[in-house]
Amino acid sequence: MTKVALVDDHQLIRNALAELINKFEGYQVIHEAGNGVEFLSQLEAYEAPDIALIDINMPLMNGFDTARKVADTYPDVKILALSVEDDEEAIIKMLRSGATGYLLKDTATKEFKLALDEINHKGYYHSDLVANTLLKSIKPEVNGKAVKAIINYQAREEEFLQLACSEMTYKEIADQMCVSPRTIDGYRENLFMKLEVKSRVGLVLFAIKNGIVEV
Repeated sequence: MTKVALVDDHQLIRNALAELINKFEGYQVIHEAGNGVEFLSQLEAYEAPDIALIDINMPLMNGFDTARKVADTYPDVKILALSVEDDEEAIIKMLRSGATGYLLKDTATKEFKLALDEINHKGYYHSDLVANTLLKSIKPEVNGKAVKAIINYQAREEEFLQLACSEMTYKEIADQMCVSPRTIDGYRENLFMKLEVKSRVGLVLFAIKNGIVEV
């Protein structure tokens, strides 16, 4: 059973989410809190959940601070931000605070369930909103020598990884690198295998987390 916590200052929303999640097979809501302070107190007294759904705008302790403290103290808890905020700054700040997923509160039930499943099994979920925000916000600045040594990727693969963290299409990246689209496909597949990711968003997240690019 996957245990879930709901952290939102609106009780009606918490009640509705709890009822919905408890209907999903394999999921159970074990904590409900109206703010970050209350949630952290629950974590100190009771077992930690597998997934924590955290709102951004809350009294006493907002979602950014709550996510940061949970990520630092309870690293095994996967954080899914659930908010009405869809601006770039809020999304990036929440991801940098430790969230591994970001959803808007008007998300359809089907996507919400998919997000829970992805977070639960893969450790992260990023919708098109988050993917587009990341690609628009990243500047390809190199700072990853240690990571390069660990994963042992080639110079051209490193260049491709930097360019993949931009808004350029794969065809535009091929033109920039003066290689064929088929060669770009090869770089992409090699990095997917070496970094153990399955999408361009996965490449971007790896680059951010390991200091290869900066947001």
